[in-house]
Amino acid sequence: MNTGKSLQVIDPASPGRDLTAYMASVNSIAVLTPEQELELAQQYYYEDNVEAARQLVLAHLRFVVHMAKTYNGYGLPLADLIQEGNVGLMKAVKRFNPEVGVRLVSFAVHWIKAEMHEYILRNWRIVKVATTKAQRKLFFNLRSSKKRLGWLNNEEAEAVAQDLGVDPKVVRQMEGRMSAYDTSFDAEPDSDDDSVYRAPAYYLEDQSSDVAVNLEDAEWEEVTNNSLHMALGELDERSQDILRARWLSDEKSTLHDLADKYGVSAERIRQLEKNAMNKIKARMEA
Repeated sequence: MNTGKSLQVIDPASPGRDLTAYMASVNSIAVLTPEQELELAQQYYYEDNVEAARQLVLAHLRFVVHMAKTYNGYGLPLADLIQEGNVGLMKAVKRFNPEVGVRLVSFAVHWIKAEMHEYILRNWRIVKVATTKAQRKLFFNLRSSKKRLGWLNNEEAEAVAQDLGVDPKVVRQMEGRMSAYDTSFDAEPDSDDDSVYRAPAYYLEDQSSDVAVNLEDAEWEEVTNNSLHMALGELDERSQDILRARWLSDEKSTLHDLADKYGVSAERIRQLEKNAMNKIKARMEA
């Protein structure tokens, strides 16, 4: 079974550099009928037919793009959201049981959202205050529960709190965090004498004269750097090169740059990077 000519040029793991071309290719793939979807799902579930799984993934890439667009308000790259969503889609296809009696898209939505949510929580500054499962749920639901751009009044806050099963005070706190914005640490270059001292930098205590603290910090930095150097040395050459190119170089390489260099997919580079980071973390915590 073939779902279209564009199947041969799409990398399901990543939209690549040309997002417009990727989206056009995705939309050109024919939508599967319930019968076609069931047949492919059974082939993969019972026969471990990888090509059937591939066609299931490709036929649902447009749905991932649609879902990724709903998270545009977080200010994160759409291509990255799509890539994370595609990972969730592939996980869903791997776990999909055709005998349950539901369409794949209904089953996959949970996995796609989970990967996108995790990506947003890792990368969006404001969301980093949402550390618990309850706070994460409140964060994502509060955005869709607000009916207007202004602050919630007491009645609206109580309604949201009741819907989400939390205290109205928690809703207020999260709304305040979501409404926060970045400000310059130092004064602006064109600030006048009256406003220059309002910058956050002038409200911090200067501890640079504490010799003991400075010495402790210097020793800690030296120990950490030595541990990092030793941990890097225990990795294979390719993993070392990927980490240096991605994190330690002045001109950082993208996943696609390294994928071209090693002749593998961007998703494979992402996996190698993640595995290498986990090994270093484990080594430094030992």
